[in-house]
Amino acid sequence: MQKGDDISKKIESARRETERLNEEIRKNHEKISDTSLKECTRSVDGMAKPSLKIRRTLRGHLAKVYAMHWSEEHYNLVSASQDGKLIVWDALSTNKLHAIPLRSPWVMTCAYSPSGSFVACGGLDNICTVYNLRAKEFPPKVLRELNAHSGYLSSCRFFDDSSLVTSSGDMTCMLWDVATGAKVSEFADHNGDVMSISVAPDKSSYFISGACDATAKLWDVRAGRCMQTFTGHNSDLNAVHYLPTGNAFGTGSDDASCRLFDIRAGQELMQYTHDSILCGITSVDFSKSGRYMFAGYEENFCNVWDTLKGECMGTLAGHQNRVSCLGVSHDGMALATGSWDVTLKVWA
Repeated sequence: MQKGDDISKKIESARRETERLNEEIRKNHEKISDTSLKECTRSVDGMAKPSLKIRRTLRGHLAKVYAMHWSEEHYNLVSASQDGKLIVWDALSTNKLHAIPLRSPWVMTCAYSPSGSFVACGGLDNICTVYNLRAKEFPPKVLRELNAHSGYLSSCRFFDDSSLVTSSGDMTCMLWDVATGAKVSEFADHNGDVMSISVAPDKSSYFISGACDATAKLWDVRAGRCMQTFTGHNSDLNAVHYLPTGNAFGTGSDDASCRLFDIRAGQELMQYTHDSILCGITSVDFSKSGRYMFAGYEENFCNVWDTLKGECMGTLAGHQNRVSCLGVSHDGMALATGSWDVTLKVWA
């Protein structure tokens, strides 16, 4: 019993020391910060209010839509719903290209591979399942089941057709070899459920993770370890997404704020919040130029923020329930949103 108490005391002491060091780092950052992004961009012209309208509504799911992801070719996207279906859509025609029945209806994430050959999904079954869309079977059959996480699968993203990374409620991320189904690396440094991941835009060896420990982390899959930790949020991080340049990333949290972090400076650049916003953020993405940040909220709307100035440029209202996911198409010409109202909407 005494040994257990000693360990608890050591853990508590280490936690206090970590908090002290984090506070010291924050103060040092403030000392050397001679300006802020808002100050630097004060003379920059403001952007016009975006005139986005609903151009398509994708109907076919029978339960809450939890995740969506655009293909990098054409205007195809994949969506996952708790009706137990993974649907691949042609967003221009609204046609369903594939309707894939899932073994578990409790799906939380989905992803499209860069070539458009594969889609992956996962959820409360703790497994990332990969489907081959180029196979002759219809509907597509399971290509691989990636099974090593001990908690729910919260997010998955492809680096390329042969490798993908997953995040989980077991507080880890894992890199997988799709061809063999083998786990290549495990990344463990978070102290809470990992909720979201974003792969570097150039598909290099880096990815960002956001977790319920209120931190975001930068990982290098070659080194197999965390390279940087970003703090600032006061609650769970639900979403992370790289800026198109790859030098910064955005986050969305249950603390009702979005934030922009610069990887080179290693610190927060901007907060996107308002006194009238009291709900959490479910998803974030950027326009092709990076000037606009799109954020989906637990209520039934999305906000469009000026990334440089931190100003809200408009609200997209069209869903009847929580906006659970959103994403900008690869060419930047369209925004898709998914909702618990069982529909997806394409804005342009």
